[in-house]
Amino acid sequence: MRILLLAPDDQDVMGGLLRGTAPHAEVIRPVARTRAELRALLPGADIVVGDWSGELPLGAAEAEIGGHVRLVQQPGVGVNWIDVEAWRRARVPVANTPGANGASVAEWAVVASASLSRSMVWAHDRIREGEWPQDRILERGCRDLGERRVGIVGFGGIGRRCAALFAAIGCDVAYTAQRPRDDTPARHLALDDLLVASDVLVVAVPLTVATRGLIGERELARLPEGAIVVNVARGPVVDEVALAAALRSGRLGGAALDVFDHEPLAPDSDLLGLDRVLLSPHVAGGSATARRRIHDMTAANVGRVCSGDAPLWTL
Repeated sequence: MRILLLAPDDQDVMGGLLRGTAPHAEVIRPVARTRAELRALLPGADIVVGDWSGELPLGAAEAEIGGHVRLVQQPGVGVNWIDVEAWRRARVPVANTPGANGASVAEWAVVASASLSRSMVWAHDRIREGEWPQDRILERGCRDLGERRVGIVGFGGIGRRCAALFAAIGCDVAYTAQRPRDDTPARHLALDDLLVASDVLVVAVPLTVATRGLIGERELARLPEGAIVVNVARGPVVDEVALAAALRSGRLGGAALDVFDHEPLAPDSDLLGLDRVLLSPHVAGGSATARRRIHDMTAANVGRVCSGDAPLWTL
């Protein structure tokens, strides 16, 4: 068995775990990290461990070459760099690591919301510049996070964990999803109703055709004055141009963004000039705890297939 490992980070760690769960398998890696090299290596691979960075996407062309592959395993939750339908047509199962980083992303969303709610980053920057903005910070509308109403768009593992953490602080929590859930105290609302009732809007849905541009100018306009937008989904789910305009106008109270339309964020982005924005380089789920879970789940699933068992967590 040959395992093609595409993920760019922690390759020694991941390679060691794979060798532990599949001791008789050979782990191979691309050197040049080009699509040409990927396609050259695919015919000799039995299992592919995907790349979360987007440098080596597994699209329809790769699926045509890799129809013999036994498993495409994504080391993470997001599979937007994999054409799942194309691999399904090639009869190759695609799996991810659901829930592995849900707690980490949810913690980031809560901490970012609290930071914006109390202007913590703004105050930090002022003090580093030699100021003491004790009076000025009170003019920024700082509020306790616990008194804010929180709306969560999407109610998978991340959304559920967000709901529990925000509720523990004292927030009134509601959510929107394709169907209501019976096993949560949070209220289910239609998206339009959720927007008007959300002082903090947390976006945590996968990027699909249906969710691209889901939160645009119209949706942002329905949020209450001073609302905070937190995006831990994917950049294109929220219209960045409309969001920047709403922030510049002063109607929104802030935004915490871990994801962007284009990554890295362009140096001329309008978001960089706004002092009510908290920016993060797509690492909300990148804690050491989450990476360990992702590595362990990836290695375990690969080991199952190498042993002749059916994979878990297929999409």
